Amino acid sequence: MRGGFLYLVAVMDWYSRFVLSWELSNTMETGFCLAALESAFRFRQPEIWNAHQGSQFTSADFLAPLKKRGMTISMDGRGRALDNVFIERLWRSLKYELIYPGDFTSGAELFPALDR
Repeated sequence: MRGGFLYLVAVMDWYSRFVLSWELSNTMETGFCLAALESAFRFRQPEIWNAHQGSQFTSADFLAPLKKRGMTISMDGRGRALDNVFIERLWRSLKYELIYPGDFTSGAELFPALDR
């Protein structure tokens, strides 16, 4: 962002590569990641959950709903770039096709563009 940072989380079904849910936040706290997770559960519940080892995804608050549903939890390790290749491709497309050319000044401007 021109005047700061916003954080985007997306939950993707790896089989279909469909984005099940996403959330935008101005902090890196766990809450917006949990909101995206709960929204994704409306579509389906996977057998395996995969994420990187960021503090949002390793916190007890985030892992609790996964464990409650009996899901297998998989975390990407250092040097395992191909473990998250599909979501990384999504981030690249968003940055180069929407965010950088859009030159958004606020989350209020970015949110509707992401929603489209």
